[in-house]
Amino acid sequence: MIIELAPPNTGQAFDAMRVLRPALAERDDFVRQVDQRQRPSGYRLIASLPDQGDSAVAVAGFRLGENLAWGRHLYIDDLSTLPAARKQGHARLLLEWLHDEAVRLRCEQIHLDSGVGLDRTAAHRLYFSAGFRISSHHFAMEV
Repeated sequence: MIIELAPPNTGQAFDAMRVLRPALAERDDFVRQVDQRQRPSGYRLIASLPDQGDSAVAVAGFRLGENLAWGRHLYIDDLSTLPAARKQGHARLLLEWLHDEAVRLRCEQIHLDSGVGLDRTAAHRLYFSAGFRISSHHFAMEV
């Protein structure tokens, strides 16, 4: 079941998000970061929840954007699945939900960035099979 997580349920995403973002040390810090700093800028969270339990097995964080390059778009900041729940369709269901939401919001495109390490091969395979393509290089610089 895919649901949108709103406060006070943000913490349900912590375990799955920490797989992708291991620098997240504490659940309370994660909840504060998302609810107080990211949500005011439009960040939203969805989760795949098992039939039993209140922790997500897969999560996606995203936001609506508009710019000259992509027009109105949905940007996926985070997409993560617990290792024990991989290859069970959770991430694909999240991507389908996000596609439907992009259509509902009248977006022209969906974008995401993904790391390039060998550990990302399965994620890249998922993105290609879901219809994504590599459209640009993303450059970053420490300041």
